Amino acid sequence: MNSRIGCAVIGHGGMGHFHSHRMVESPELDFIGAFDVIPSRTSDLHEGGKAFESMDELLADDRISLVTVATPNDVHKEIVIRALEAGKNVVCEKPVTMTLADLDDMIAAARKAKRLFTVHQNRRWDPDFLAMKNIFDKGTLGRVFCVESRVHGSRGIPGDWRNQKEHGGGMVLDWGVHIIDQMLMMTLPRKLVSIYAHLDNVTNENCDDGFHVEAIFDDGLVFRTEVGTSNFIALPRWYMLGENGSAKIDGWDVSKGEIVMVSDWENRDAVPIIAGVGLTKTMAPRTDDTIKRYPIEQVPGDWRDFYRNVCACIRGEAEPIVTHDQQRRLVRLLELVFESAEKNETLKFSL
Repeated sequence: MNSRIGCAVIGHGGMGHFHSHRMVESPELDFIGAFDVIPSRTSDLHEGGKAFESMDELLADDRISLVTVATPNDVHKEIVIRALEAGKNVVCEKPVTMTLADLDDMIAAARKAKRLFTVHQNRRWDPDFLAMKNIFDKGTLGRVFCVESRVHGSRGIPGDWRNQKEHGGGMVLDWGVHIIDQMLMMTLPRKLVSIYAHLDNVTNENCDDGFHVEAIFDDGLVFRTEVGTSNFIALPRWYMLGENGSAKIDGWDVSKGEIVMVSDWENRDAVPIIAGVGLTKTMAPRTDDTIKRYPIEQVPGDWRDFYRNVCACIRGEAEPIVTHDQQRRLVRLLELVFESAEKNETLKFSL
């Protein structure tokens, strides 16, 4: 008897292909097929997967227990609820939806159907995030007072639905949902107090092609997240400041990261230097005998744990890694990002 969980994908574009490939590779999943409103996208399905002619046909297939929704953002709610009402367990691509009210409707549908409903927040397994979270959690730098997390590119927004506001396009809902989710997961159990946001429209007037968000937490931690698509010289992916040192990762490669920490607090004397056309002692660099440099520790992580957890949840053996409460907090924060940018105000956060 086949004990694998039958699964299918609705929306077989770039991310839909990603999911169907992973499903085929999983020993716990049995890939049944996919549906897309553009039939050519399901013409090359793997391992004999079926190209369903309609969503209704896919949802009526009793072999399918799990459906992954990888459509444009604006139709997530409708499709997720239809799949839940058809008795399917559901994984939804991020952002799960664009409003907290819509998310609450989706959660209510999952509870009524008594089915799993979770969200593919895959970048919780990024090596750079895991490495910086490890530094933060261990207190390696002492009390951390500022974290900067950013993603920079120079190609503008992709020329598909992602540059159309009506379909949920823009960088806040594309990359922002990833790095803001990472921020919320890194800082637990701290409470977010307030945020200020600014949106960029450098190459696209229809929706944001970049953003800057400053979040303040209840212990005074300042966490800045930023995405830019017109940056031909990228700033560090991560920059963390603590009372005893700093940590930095350039790009995605953890091996290129570095920690610099104080080794001698007693040696406080500094030789003034010429800075520009003036003299400064305050900004004189530390000498090598007062600091030590360390590589950033690699932290093991396996993205496949996401679908392993999904399967375990369906079998009743585990609780979801990506929870409803986490997603409610994230979606509410995304709502405030747009509101703060529109009003040009710092907004209080509570949830």
